[in-house]
Amino acid sequence: MAFCAKCGASLADGASFCAACGRPAGAGAAAPGPSAAETTGMSSNVAGALAYILGLITGIIFLVIDPYKNDRFVRFHAFQSIFFNVAWIAILIVFSILGSILSFATAGFGGLIMLPLWGLLSLVFLAFWIFLMYKAYNNEQYRAPFIGDLAAKQAGA
Repeated sequence: MAFCAKCGASLADGASFCAACGRPAGAGAAAPGPSAAETTGMSSNVAGALAYILGLITGIIFLVIDPYKNDRFVRFHAFQSIFFNVAWIAILIVFSILGSILSFATAGFGGLIMLPLWGLLSLVFLAFWIFLMYKAYNNEQYRAPFIGDLAAKQAGA
């Protein structure tokens, strides 16, 4: 019995595609051996999704833990998680400074305008964060605008 080179799932005899990930069976079917889930305890799609859970912290953890630091898929999502959180922190800082200046210049009225905008921006970032976790869990290497290419370059993908 052969195993898929991408996800480690066992391939049925005569199968032309992997039932788990859809990769053509002839494109790098591995010899019999333990799958990735058996050797690491967690498949790469779960590790990629978990890299987003606590942002910077889990991104860095998955970059240094031994079985995952060599997996390009997990490395990509760990770097993208780190860059996404750094971008969110930078936007939050800029938005806070802008809100403070606007509030000071308009005697507090600008702060009332900025508060709903900040809430809307937070919801957009939350939805995108969940979307990135969903894509990672589905074994997709979705590249976020601006930071996705940087993450792919750092991960070597």
